[in-house]
Amino acid sequence: MSKQKSKNVGSLPAELEKESTPDGRADNPATVEVKTKLDIEVDVELLRSEVEKLREDMQEHKDKYLRAMAEVENTRRRAENDVSSARKFAVESFAAEALSVKDSLELARAIEIKSEDSEVVIKMKEGLDLTLKQLDSVFSKFNIKEIAPQPGDKLDPEQHQAMSLQESTEVPPNHIVNVIQKGYSIHDRLLRPAMVIVAKVKSEEQAEIEAENP
Repeated sequence: MSKQKSKNVGSLPAELEKESTPDGRADNPATVEVKTKLDIEVDVELLRSEVEKLREDMQEHKDKYLRAMAEVENTRRRAENDVSSARKFAVESFAAEALSVKDSLELARAIEIKSEDSEVVIKMKEGLDLTLKQLDSVFSKFNIKEIAPQPGDKLDPEQHQAMSLQESTEVPPNHIVNVIQKGYSIHDRLLRPAMVIVAKVKSEEQAEIEAENP
C-alpha cells in the first residue's frame, strides 16, 4: 500500500504534463485563450493589409493596362489616318501642276470661231473639247473639284483670294464682282483659291459726282 502511494505522488497526470511550462508550472487556461485571440486578431489584420495592398496593386496594373490599350488604339487610328491621307493626297502635287494645263486648254477653247474659219481650226477645237472632257474625267476620279464662284457671291476667304477691290453699286461690299481664275480643291483640301475682284463701298467724292451727273 505504501508503495502505491509513493508511485502516485512521484508522477503527474499526462494532461498536466502537456500543459506544464518549461519551469514545471502549468499555464492558466484563460491566459492561453487570450493569447490565442490576440494571435488571431494579428493574423486577420495582416491579412487585411495584404488584401488591401493586392487591391491597390491590381488597380494600378489595371490603370496601366487601360492606358496602354488607349495608346495602342490612338496609334492605330493615327496610322489609319496617315495611310488614308497618303492615299487621298498622293497626287496632290501632280494635280497642282496639271491645273495650269487645264487653264491653257480652256483659254484656247474660249476663242470664238468665226464662220470663215477653216475646217482645220474647227477640228482642232473639237480636239480641245475632247481633251478637256478627258481631263475633267481624270479630275473627277481623283476627287478634284472646281471652285467657280459667280459675280454677286459673298467672298469666302477659305476658298477665294481677293486680287483687287472695285467700287460697285450693283454688287454689295465684300462680294465678288468678277472671277479672274477658277480655284480647285482635292478631297476638300484647297489646291488653289479662286482669284476674284471684290466690291467695295464707293468713295463719298465719287458718289457726289454721280449724284450731280445722273
